[in-house]
Amino acid sequence: MRLPDFPSTSGAFAPPPLPVRAAAGGPVGGFGALMGSVRQEVQRFIESGSGAAMNPLGGLSPQAAWRRAQQASGQAASPATPRADAVAPFEGASREDQRAFLDRIAPMAQRAAERLGVAPELVAAHAALESGWGQRPLTAADGRSTHNLFGIKAGGAWRGAATEALTTEYEGGQAQKTTQSFRHYDNLDQAFGDYASLLRNSPRYQDALHVGGDARAFATALARGGYATDPAYADKLTAVARQIQGAR
Repeated sequence: MRLPDFPSTSGAFAPPPLPVRAAAGGPVGGFGALMGSVRQEVQRFIESGSGAAMNPLGGLSPQAAWRRAQQASGQAASPATPRADAVAPFEGASREDQRAFLDRIAPMAQRAAERLGVAPELVAAHAALESGWGQRPLTAADGRSTHNLFGIKAGGAWRGAATEALTTEYEGGQAQKTTQSFRHYDNLDQAFGDYASLLRNSPRYQDALHVGGDARAFATALARGGYATDPAYADKLTAVARQIQGAR
């Protein structure tokens, strides 16, 4: 199973073309197969300053590998993602699940990325982090999917449908469970469109725009803008984005 071809994100950002699936037996571009080069990924993660190598293979998901790298460097493993009750960690998503998820959202990720001036891999990584690679989507009380892959809350200005869900927020570094209202979309196209509008129009996230393929800049800007309260959020998002980029 091969993934859609996304353009290179080096240098200035250029709007990507429509996704092209790699031909059977041919070279893999874009997201690429998640069975990409171990050597390149190990070197990339070492150079990122972690002090330990993250292996995207061997059955480890990005988040599991990131935690192992943190432990190997003598640091405590970080808590689960901010919406721990609505979004499961990556351990539940196989490589096949991850490939299928990226394949499914690729066209929508590209359209959102064009509006934001970022690489499609960054948008896809954000959706993967918040939804556990689509394995733990936010659901309504009746079990229907809200299609809210980005964990966007329904604030006072939201006029659409909303769903109450249990979530985990961090105050003073301590995790606390609470019930919050989240936006409920009719479909994934609507979810990605609203996500792009939120980042474009909110003054809190302006530093996340037009960063091309710079995963660290994108993740740091979102965390600094208050997208999530998890103190390790920027590191987690950066790790997932680089893992996807490294599989090109």
